[in-house]
Amino acid sequence: MTDLTKLSLAEMRNGLRAKDFTSVELTDAHLKAIEDARMLNAFLVETGDKAREMAAASDARLGDGTNGDLEGIPLGIKDLFCTDGVQTTAGSHILEGFKPPYESTVTQNLWDDGAVMMGKLNMDEFAMGSSNETSFFGPVKNPWRREGSDADLVPGGSSGGSASAVAANLVPGATGTDTGGSIRQPAAVTGIVGIKPTYGRCSRWGVVAFASSLDQAGPLTRTVRDSAIMLQSMCGHDPKDSTSLQVDVPDFEKALTGGIKGMRIGVPKEYRMDGMPEAIEKLWQQGIEWMKAAGAEIKEISLPHTKYALPAYYIVAPAEASSNLARYDGVKFGLRVDGDDITGMYENSRAAGFGHEVQRRVMIGTYVLSAGYYDAYYLKAQKVRTLIKQDFEKVWGEVDAILTPTTPSPAFGIGEKSSEPMEMYLNDIFTVTANMSGLPAMSIPAGLSEDGLPLGLQIIGKALDEETVFRAGGVIEDAAQFTVKPTKWWS
Repeated sequence: MTDLTKLSLAEMRNGLRAKDFTSVELTDAHLKAIEDARMLNAFLVETGDKAREMAAASDARLGDGTNGDLEGIPLGIKDLFCTDGVQTTAGSHILEGFKPPYESTVTQNLWDDGAVMMGKLNMDEFAMGSSNETSFFGPVKNPWRREGSDADLVPGGSSGGSASAVAANLVPGATGTDTGGSIRQPAAVTGIVGIKPTYGRCSRWGVVAFASSLDQAGPLTRTVRDSAIMLQSMCGHDPKDSTSLQVDVPDFEKALTGGIKGMRIGVPKEYRMDGMPEAIEKLWQQGIEWMKAAGAEIKEISLPHTKYALPAYYIVAPAEASSNLARYDGVKFGLRVDGDDITGMYENSRAAGFGHEVQRRVMIGTYVLSAGYYDAYYLKAQKVRTLIKQDFEKVWGEVDAILTPTTPSPAFGIGEKSSEPMEMYLNDIFTVTANMSGLPAMSIPAGLSEDGLPLGLQIIGKALDEETVFRAGGVIEDAAQFTVKPTKWWS
């Protein structure tokens, strides 16, 4: 039998329906792969017994024709999604041992469509990070390595466990969340596909909050088609989330049948930055040529407030985080460290429970919201955010989608940038604008760096126009023919 873990999600779906193999066989193959890859530190919890039970139920439904769209497909779940009775920590010591008595809406949607849960995936603590080095449970390792080197590389963040697991064939798809680039950036540096849908497409209910006006769930997969299939199941209106959009979910997979002939693709001049590595610039130019060859019209556009996006993001996101993380005080759930009085207990629990990066961002957020600084920082950042959104609204009259690089560099070594917060924050420079404006954006693997590491191109689309993003992403995927895989060194 073919190595089942190497099949795409679409191939697994078709194989299960054709009775080429069973969900139990598929699940067992992936459980073995997960066991062999523990040194990647991608999984925090493996749910083998639960997975086999769900797979057996899927086989029964496949047998009697009552199967869902994702029936029998093994998936990994980022540890930010609450899963009923299964530990959910958000990568933090303060939530270690917490087992929610409820299921997030997104994961419930996946289980309702027949997906099989393989376990919970490692991540930056409370999704705060671009490298998966802030997790209390240790860094995740990227399955890719530089040519001629055995140095461990970061898988990007915060959805690093999800990206590493998908790239290493431990699961065909995994959930992620994207607050400033936390799906697209890890997808780019691990050579897979990641999409952040329009803000409000996926419910945030049951997802541990970082920055509520920015957080959005999405899938990480190995192909554009797989992303379309998985996102279809994740989306939908949810009355439990006040920001969930009451709109129909299109057939994203069907959108892949369309080309992009006559489509207008924007190239923002502000994304051409000083010191951009030659490989990134070259890949971007190659992407432009691929689009032209597919019949698209390329148009240079201007997004003048782009340079303010990162500073504004690092005011808005920490401000919302300081508010959201105030609930972790050692009283009702999570870690408790006693003190001389209740204030001492709060202080001790948070000091022991939160890592350095989380503490840094909470302090920044509390500062910018404090009396005397709110107008100078937070209110001003919100005004800048409006200007960034207006930049996009102006160009949508001229173009249908926008093409940019996803990251300013390939994966770097574990520990290489962890002492330089500002340098780490710059990893999100090409991705934060889509979050600040609530737009859908996808990273597609498109080439290799000089030392053999994956690089991605990003498509940004209009609000609620994921179909165009998928179409354009499919064209890049077809043109790039990115079939390189990491050399297996982890078992």
